[in-house]
Amino acid sequence: MAILIISAVTCLCMILGVLFLPKIRIGRIKIDTYWIIVLIGAVVILVCGQADVAAIGRAMIADTSVNPIKILVLFLSITVLSVFLDELGFFNYLAGFALRHSHGGQKRLFLSLYLTVSLLTVFTSNDIIVLSFTPFVCYFAKEAKVNPMPYLAAEFVAANTWSMALLIGNPTNIYLSAAFGIDFISYLAVSVLPTVAAGGVSFCLLLLIFRKKLKVPISGTVVRGEIKDKTSLIIGIVHLAACTVLLAISSYINIESWIVALASAGSLFLVYGVVSLCRKRPPSALIGCLKRAPWQLVPFLLSMFVMTEALGQQGIIAAMGNAIGTKGEIWTYGALSFLGSNLMNNIPMSVLFCPMIEAANAGSGAVFATIIGSNIGAFFTPIGALAGLMFGSILSEHGIKFGYVDFLKLGVTVALPTLAAALGALSLVMLWI
Repeated sequence: MAILIISAVTCLCMILGVLFLPKIRIGRIKIDTYWIIVLIGAVVILVCGQADVAAIGRAMIADTSVNPIKILVLFLSITVLSVFLDELGFFNYLAGFALRHSHGGQKRLFLSLYLTVSLLTVFTSNDIIVLSFTPFVCYFAKEAKVNPMPYLAAEFVAANTWSMALLIGNPTNIYLSAAFGIDFISYLAVSVLPTVAAGGVSFCLLLLIFRKKLKVPISGTVVRGEIKDKTSLIIGIVHLAACTVLLAISSYINIESWIVALASAGSLFLVYGVVSLCRKRPPSALIGCLKRAPWQLVPFLLSMFVMTEALGQQGIIAAMGNAIGTKGEIWTYGALSFLGSNLMNNIPMSVLFCPMIEAANAGSGAVFATIIGSNIGAFFTPIGALAGLMFGSILSEHGIKFGYVDFLKLGVTVALPTLAAALGALSLVMLWI
C-alpha cells in the first residue's frame, strides 16, 4: 500500500536526518530537520490522496481527550512554567546546591546529580530537565576538570526514568493517559513501583559502568549558582506548584488538564508581566521562555497525527493491533513500544499505539507498558525521544561527542535491564489492582 511506503520512507528519512543532517542553517538560524522531514511526509500523504482531509480536520478539533491541539497546549504550557524557573537560574541553583554538599568526591557528586535530576523530573518534565541541566553539566565538568560522560549519562537516564512517575513527566504520559481516561491519581497509583524499580536498577548499573571514572579526584572547583530575582522565582514556583496540584484533582473538579495548564501559564504571564511593568523592566524571563519553548514539536506532532490518522483510515493500525492481540500484553506492548520509539520517536509511537491497543481490546497493563517503553526507550538511541534529539544538539554545541554508537552502548547496558525491571514491577502492580 502507498500509505505504508510513504510512512516507512518518512520514518527512515527522519532517522537518517538525525544521524547525518540534524540541522540546516538558513542565514544565522539553525533549524532541526526531523520535523521538516515528517512535515513533508504528511504533505505527501495529503497531496497523494491517501487520507480523508476533512476527517483529519474533524479529528484535530474534536472535543476528545486525544485531541492533538489539547495535548500540545498542555505540554507547551507546562514547558513554559518549567523554563521560566530555569530562566531565573532555579535548576542550576539546585544543582549547584546539591553538588556543593557532595564534599568533593566524584561518587557523591554523581549521586547528588542523579538525585537532583530525578526529583526535579518528577515534578516537571524530562525534556525541560535535559534542556536545563545538559549545558550545566558540560560547564561544570569543564570547571571541575572531570570526565563529563558519567554525569551526562546519569542526567539523561534519570530524566527519562523518573519521568514515568507523574502524568506530567513526559508528553507521552499525557497523551496515552488522556487517550484511555486515566486521571492523575490513578496514574500515580500504578506508576510508583515501576518507576522506583527502574530508577534503582538504572542507578546501580550507571554506578557500576562508570565506577573507574568516578574514582579520579576532582582538580577544579564547582561554580556557585545564584538567584538574583527572588520575587519572580516565588511567582514561578507558586504557579508550577498550583498547576501540579490542580492537575492532580482536575478529574474530580471536572476541568480538563489542558485548561488547567493553559490557565496556569496565562496567569504566570499576566502576574510576571505586571510585576515587570511596575519595576519598569522588560519581562526577560518570559521572552526567554518563548524563545526556548520546543515549538518544533507543533508541526512534528501534527504531521505524525496526520500520518497515523491516514494509517487508521485504511485499517492498517487496527490490523496491527489484532495481530498483536492481548497475550502477555505487558511484556509485548512494553517491548514493542520501546522498539517503536527508536524507529519513529516516542511521541508518534504513542499516537500510533493508541488505536492499536483499542483494536486489540487490550487492558490498562498494555497502556502502562507502552508508557514505560516510551520513557525508557529514550535512552536506547538518540531517536527515541525529543529529549534525545535536544541532548545531542546541546552536546555538539559544547564540542562533546556522544553519537549513535555511544547512545547504543548506554542503551544495551542500562536501558534493556531497566525496561525489564519496570515491566516486571508493573506486572506485580497489575496483579494487585
